[in-house]
Amino acid sequence: MFVSTAFAQTESADPHAVPGTEPVAHGEGAAHTEVPHEGAFPPFNSEFYPSQILWLAITFGIFFLVLKKSILPQIGGTLSDRRHRVTADLDAAAKMKADADAAHAAYEQNLAEARSRSHAIAAEARDSAKASAEAERKRVEGDLDAKLAAAQSRIGDIKSRALAEVGQIAEDVTQSILADIAKLDVSREEAAGAVASVRR
Repeated sequence: MFVSTAFAQTESADPHAVPGTEPVAHGEGAAHTEVPHEGAFPPFNSEFYPSQILWLAITFGIFFLVLKKSILPQIGGTLSDRRHRVTADLDAAAKMKADADAAHAAYEQNLAEARSRSHAIAAEARDSAKASAEAERKRVEGDLDAKLAAAQSRIGDIKSRALAEVGQIAEDVTQSILADIAKLDVSREEAAGAVASVRR
């Protein structure tokens, strides 16, 4: 269809002739020789452009069909798989981040509760220790007051006994002095009366 006219004429003239050569006259004694035809390189020859365009279109169409039916679906499937994988990874990362945030929030809440409980326990222990110390102080003060009262009572008894003994000693000394120095014989009652009068 797109074959050049010159090439068709050459083929019809001599089916055994080589393209691009010119036939020489045939005769009885003439030798059959072919002279090479001087011309451009066939792909650059404008006579072959229509056939080259035809084969280019056919080749491109075949390549496009192969590309469309085989290669492009594989590339699309690979891209789709990659997209799904990336989406799944992002979803998993978001879920892990949410779980980590929830765990961190729970940890902070537990830490705050533990701190509150420790403060409450410390305050309770402090109050209990204060109450115990106050009770112990009161008990010790009570014991000391009791011991002080007992000591004061004993001191009073000792003082009373000492005063009684002092009076007796004074009576004895008075009677002895009057008897030794003044050569007076006084009775015990008289010496006691004299000491009592002096003590008043």
